[in-house]
Amino acid sequence: YLQLPADLTKMHLTDNPHPQVTHVPSSQSGCSIASDSGSSSLSDIYQATESEMGDVDLTGLPEAPVDSEDEEEEEDEDIDRTSDPLLGRDVVRECLEKEPADKTDDDIEQLLEFMHQLPAFANMTMSVRRELCSVMIFEVVEQAGAIILEDSQELDSWYVILNGTVEISYPDGKSESLCMGNSFGITPSLDKQYMNGVVRTKVDDCQFVCIAQQDYWRILNHVEKNTHKVEEEGEIVMVKEHRELDRSGTRKGHIVIKATPERLIMHLIEEHSIVDPTYIEDFLLTYRTFLTSPLEVGNKLLEWFTVDSLRDKVTRVVLLWVNNHFNDFEGDPAMTRFLEEFEKNLEDTKMKGHLRLLNIACAAKAKWRQITLQKPSRDSPLFFSLLGGSDKGFGIFVETVEMGSKAAEAGLKRGDQV
Repeated sequence: YLQLPADLTKMHLTDNPHPQVTHVPSSQSGCSIASDSGSSSLSDIYQATESEMGDVDLTGLPEAPVDSEDEEEEEDEDIDRTSDPLLGRDVVRECLEKEPADKTDDDIEQLLEFMHQLPAFANMTMSVRRELCSVMIFEVVEQAGAIILEDSQELDSWYVILNGTVEISYPDGKSESLCMGNSFGITPSLDKQYMNGVVRTKVDDCQFVCIAQQDYWRILNHVEKNTHKVEEEGEIVMVKEHRELDRSGTRKGHIVIKATPERLIMHLIEEHSIVDPTYIEDFLLTYRTFLTSPLEVGNKLLEWFTVDSLRDKVTRVVLLWVNNHFNDFEGDPAMTRFLEEFEKNLEDTKMKGHLRLLNIACAAKAKWRQITLQKPSRDSPLFFSLLGGSDKGFGIFVETVEMGSKAAEAGLKRGDQV
């Protein structure tokens, strides 16, 4: 086992770890450390600065006034401004009232942020929503009971309700109410279409966005141009959407919008485009919704680690995983064993820098736990072994725990600092 490097005893993390873990354990480090709620990117792991341990001596420093009350008031005002839904609606309405040709990129982003919450836009890709936001026209009907569309009237637009309620009365006597986020009108076709039933407002101040038939058809039927489908054995396993983040065309690329679970896992070690830089973080945050066990990911990472060209990418994924979601390992013995095996692989391949980062990430998430282990007699075995002490120059750590023993059942794990 490796001893703690001398320079590492001086290191602490900048994101305020718990006081008891400022000393980083050796290479047998904590697979048993519980997770904080904070999430961070890989760059945060590197932000370990050298400093002498202990209390900081601030004597002799000049005192300066701090306007904490003023700052708090300003922060409260900022929060009030950003969290006020009415203010948000005012901004959206200003953007809506502009002619399509006058809408800026910022206007479209504001509309996009608002429209994606509405059911009418739920199943559309981001590029389609953005195109629709750039051509939509705002309309207001002030009075309740006003007829918007007559029965058999020729349709020329697609409508989405932003405020209020409308009622559709069908010729057979049935009726249907539509509210905010619902849509009615044409389907994406250039054929002549006619209204079936009468559409009238049920309340005052009904607001709509309208998209002309030509634009609606063009945008929805040209979506294939913006998608790339990956097929394996005749089946589509992944769909990527081409996106441009600005009109200059400098930030563009493909982003994954659909895929099988297996293909999503494989994409962890593939090259990610400039428009999808946080794919790994997004995957680690959401995989629980489509995978039954995190070991499905862990086993593939161990398999890929044996490939020289993939080793760095796999290590980056594991470091992000440990740093952002340590509970995945702490609460699952199988994942604890995965982390131990991965740690051993880092030692065997002499990736000392990455091993140190793994130790730092584990230590940053540590917190106290109390474990009670009862022995039937003084001579009974402990079922675990310790490493370290004053003669070694670092703390006392659990080196091994016998699987299935009372020590393991009590919650003692390799890497625990006593």
